[in-house]
Amino acid sequence: MSFEPKIAGFLCDCCAYVAADRAGLFRISYPSNIQIIKVMCSGRVDPSFVLYSLSKGFDGVLIAGCHLSECHYEKGNFKARRRIALLKKLIEQMGIEPEREVGMDFSRRRR
Repeated sequence: MSFEPKIAGFLCDCCAYVAADRAGLFRISYPSNIQIIKVMCSGRVDPSFVLYSLSKGFDGVLIAGCHLSECHYEKGNFKARRRIALLKKLIEQMGIEPEREVGMDFSRRRR
């Protein structure tokens, strides 16, 4: 029996969510263990959303947004990056295992 983690994925509407949507259109599969939550911008993801997800049984959280220099809301992804850094410290202080760390992906999108 293999462990498959349950992941909450907060995807920005402009890049990451569009990529996931296009994957579906082109019948490209992505893991079924991720629950996608669309947000307008990765900078909109409040730390309480992450803590709530972990408290409701998710094993990990992914926050995906626009590439750092290409945010559609100018600096939202920089704001998300700062929040995630602080959130990682908070989670460590709370005694949550480091393997369950919050991840972030500010992938470069193709034009």
